[in-house]
Amino acid sequence: MTSTPAPRGDDAAEDRVPLHRPGLRPPALAAAAVPAHVACVMDGNGRWANARGLPRTEGHRAGESTMMDVIAGAVEIGIKELSVYAFSTENWRRSPAEVRFLMGFTRQVLRAQTEDLRAWGVQVRWVGREPRLWKSVLEEVRRAERLTAGNETMVLNMCLNYGGRAEIADAARAIAQEVAAGRLKASAVGERTVARHLYSPTMREVDLMIRTGGEQRTSNFLMWEAAYAELYFSPLPWPEFDRTQLWKACQAYAERDRRFGGAVDQVQA
Repeated sequence: MTSTPAPRGDDAAEDRVPLHRPGLRPPALAAAAVPAHVACVMDGNGRWANARGLPRTEGHRAGESTMMDVIAGAVEIGIKELSVYAFSTENWRRSPAEVRFLMGFTRQVLRAQTEDLRAWGVQVRWVGREPRLWKSVLEEVRRAERLTAGNETMVLNMCLNYGGRAEIADAARAIAQEVAAGRLKASAVGERTVARHLYSPTMREVDLMIRTGGEQRTSNFLMWEAAYAELYFSPLPWPEFDRTQLWKACQAYAERDRRFGGAVDQVQA
């Protein structure tokens, strides 16, 4: 289910990322070979900017078009769910000026891009903690959720004020409260119980986690959901990543042998 985006000014139209780029086609992968849920750690914005003599904030600005291009590429190749690490619970440790910029910029991006996301059939969902998150940002992401609620092509999880450890701790606290209130027996608590108490209980398990910027760690992102995710590390900073790089990662994923803890002998004759 999609709808036509509202008209915008000429300047905004020039900066818009198209759903389909002329001359670019995703690789022909079998539907079963395409990762259903891809998670992105969008790293390298600040370093990319500093290397060009620019403040870190300019790297975040450049990363907006990358995010939209990757979202478009995910829709094109048939990914069903995409999670982006927009602001972590650890990012509050950054300078007050950068935090203010990131909060304000996130609000602006949501306002500017929601109509295109709606037109592309993308359903926006917020994943994270409410405390400390700017009220104006929360209002904007809730607005995006309302406007895209009927879309079914792909789910976009905007992970804002999110941390994997915090999510598991919050789930454990909620379960403990239910046990204390007599609504749940401690002996009945299992993995499914925890999953039901996560921020987004309907989220698929992550199939492929991509991190840009050259670092090789998951940085507290979707720790529960990505337990068996395939990892793909790109040396490119996020502003230099694009849909073709996403497709390259999907091709690498299609060649992986996912065993989920099981194994069989593969003795060569």
